[in-house]
Amino acid sequence: MNLILLQIWGLYDIFVSRDGQSRCVGRYDNRGSFGELALMYNTPRAATIVATTEGALWGLDRVTFRRIILKNNAKKRKTFELFIESVPLLKSLEPSERMKIVDVIGEKSYQDGERIISQGDKADSFYIVESGEVKILIKSKTITNKDANQEVEIARCQKGQYFGELALVTNKPRAASAYAVGEVKCLVMDVQAFERLLGPCMDIMKRNITHYEEQLVALFGSSLDLTDPGN
Repeated sequence: MNLILLQIWGLYDIFVSRDGQSRCVGRYDNRGSFGELALMYNTPRAATIVATTEGALWGLDRVTFRRIILKNNAKKRKTFELFIESVPLLKSLEPSERMKIVDVIGEKSYQDGERIISQGDKADSFYIVESGEVKILIKSKTITNKDANQEVEIARCQKGQYFGELALVTNKPRAASAYAVGEVKCLVMDVQAFERLLGPCMDIMKRNITHYEEQLVALFGSSLDLTDPGN
């Protein structure tokens, strides 16, 4: 089907096949679009979309879609291309794979002290720091004294570093909160694009889980906040 589908209303589940098994990785809830990657790169569909309620969709044919996207993406591609190439996590990807990321990634700005992600929330995005600094704080379940409700800083992320991947890899709620330190710009990838495009980086991100566990054990004497995250 040579169409990109633009959602008007309805619920649609997203299924991705991995290791021979189909897994639901997200849902479009009365907004969103899908089918764009196959049209842009003339490749097979990377995911299956299943309607779970009645709904309505608009469709764009390949020619119209490519004309609109290529025009609008030219400036963004130039801005993001060199930066994406410099991100250590993405160096293992083929150039064509990085270009797909350039096409789907977005940019968000945050003010000093603004919360970017919240501990206990469902994960919907992956973040790369484009400029500025982000601090990662956790409210630990293992603290039982008067400081139990206080957030403790456990890490800082700077240009080229990423955060928000843990909940997407483990399919659990956010294990920590992230706040902007000064003015911050982040490149943001939604969970659907993360699942489709960052498969080759998954082993690297999974190895980081051990490092996170060691950090929590050193700070709190337990990694419970990672294995059972939440508020």
